[in-house]
Amino acid sequence: MKPTFCALWISLLWLFVPTRVLAAPEGDPTAIADPAPAPAPGAPSREAACADGKDEDGDTVVDCGDADCQSDPACAAGNGSEDTEGACHDWADNDDDGYLDCDDFDCGDTQACMGSWDLEQKGVKVGGGAAGSSNGNRPELAAGQTEDDLIGKGGDNDGERDNVVCADGFDNDNDGRTDCDDLGCRLSSEVTVCQPGTNFRLSVVARVAQSFDVQEKKSNTEFDVLQLRVLGEMPFIQNSFFLISTRLEKTPRVVFAMFQVPLGKKGHYFNVNSGGGTLSLELIRSVHKRMLADPAFYVYNAFEQGNGAAIEFGGPIDRRGKFLYRAFAGGGSGRFAGNIGGRFFPDQNNNYTFSAGAQFWMNLVGYYNRWDTPFVYTPSPLAVALAIGGKYDQRSQERYPASNVQLVVRWGRLQFSAENYAKRELVFKNWQTSYNVQLGVLAVTKRLFFAGDFGQYIATDFEEQPAMLGSDLERQIRELQYRAAAHVYLWRDVLYLTAIWRDRRVERPATEDRGKGIDVIQDARLLLTYRW
Repeated sequence: MKPTFCALWISLLWLFVPTRVLAAPEGDPTAIADPAPAPAPGAPSREAACADGKDEDGDTVVDCGDADCQSDPACAAGNGSEDTEGACHDWADNDDDGYLDCDDFDCGDTQACMGSWDLEQKGVKVGGGAAGSSNGNRPELAAGQTEDDLIGKGGDNDGERDNVVCADGFDNDNDGRTDCDDLGCRLSSEVTVCQPGTNFRLSVVARVAQSFDVQEKKSNTEFDVLQLRVLGEMPFIQNSFFLISTRLEKTPRVVFAMFQVPLGKKGHYFNVNSGGGTLSLELIRSVHKRMLADPAFYVYNAFEQGNGAAIEFGGPIDRRGKFLYRAFAGGGSGRFAGNIGGRFFPDQNNNYTFSAGAQFWMNLVGYYNRWDTPFVYTPSPLAVALAIGGKYDQRSQERYPASNVQLVVRWGRLQFSAENYAKRELVFKNWQTSYNVQLGVLAVTKRLFFAGDFGQYIATDFEEQPAMLGSDLERQIRELQYRAAAHVYLWRDVLYLTAIWRDRRVERPATEDRGKGIDVIQDARLLLTYRW
């Protein structure tokens, strides 16, 4: 081996010899000793400064978000305005209006309070899933998935996905995300209040129908639904909600209105509405949230006769929002004429009518809200909800207490619901009950949804015969109906084609011309529905 090569190897080995091997013998003043490491400064047990943007005590909570800073003057409410980038993410209620940071209206235009969508609309580049971005807790889309597939995943409890609960300032499904921060509110096509834009939203539901009446042998083509709704947050009232619904086919008319404001910050509310529904929601539910296209009117005709206006209180009973209550009262003479403020008086009977009652909603498994759509577009986690309610009604001819029970089960591809109404009429003394059972099955994800229902209305004979049968009493005839439908999703769940069959059998009272019997009504319809 050449001397030069040997020297090179020795030099390399020298670099890896431990320092202690090089140390001089003990007692040698020229010994090379390892330097003692400097002691690491101990982390303080409390937040040292409450306005420096640092986490001094290492508990992952910064400044005014830390409990240590509760009494610090820098975190006291009323220190100034709340409309700057710094003031809108400092965990302090700077203007002392009861709303913190991004919950405050004044922070609406700051980048600190914008989601990725809003930032991108303003030309600000947003990294996908980067730390600190608004998408940090959002699951990633897999191949072939759309935003609808993310609902119920990544910590989302799938209990907020409609306009009402996505605007009430409360974490209804107890998953740590409130309103538009919740995946269901951000991603569901059912929710418009969380889309970027102004506080007012415009929503349209349009439906074209081709129908065929089997008994009459008649066909018809028409625009049978053109529903226009304006909805959103009421100006100057945070966490409020309003909705005004109109129907523009045939004769333009305003059919429903509601105005809701929060009571405190724990999900309780006060609501004023046009009195269209009491215990059952079906009559005021939007057209596109009906699996069988139209309500089962035989369930509600004898029980939901409408009021001129109504007030309602409601909210959660427990902290998790599993159990909720609502109490209501309404009144108004006459019957609803299809237009808010419009009443008509059958039989020239102008007796004052009123209704008062209460309902308890129980989310036994998961979360299901009374405003949720029964349509299934993608498989959903298990949810079981039960509602029990009662009311007292004074109508133009009748006085009665009534009960209502509703059960909803949503599981994977299935949607099941059952509703029962019952009442005891006190003037003429008879019993009346009705029920409806619905089942929906998602046969092909994002493409084909089957639905069907069955139900009856049953009334006993009057124990005390009325002197005159008014229109309310004449309608108390037995009825049975079943329907079947197939929905084909053409573009997500906003444009779909429906084929529906109805078989309705109504008891015919005896008349001078003919005896008692059963009238059969059968029809088939093809519907094209679009909503936005």
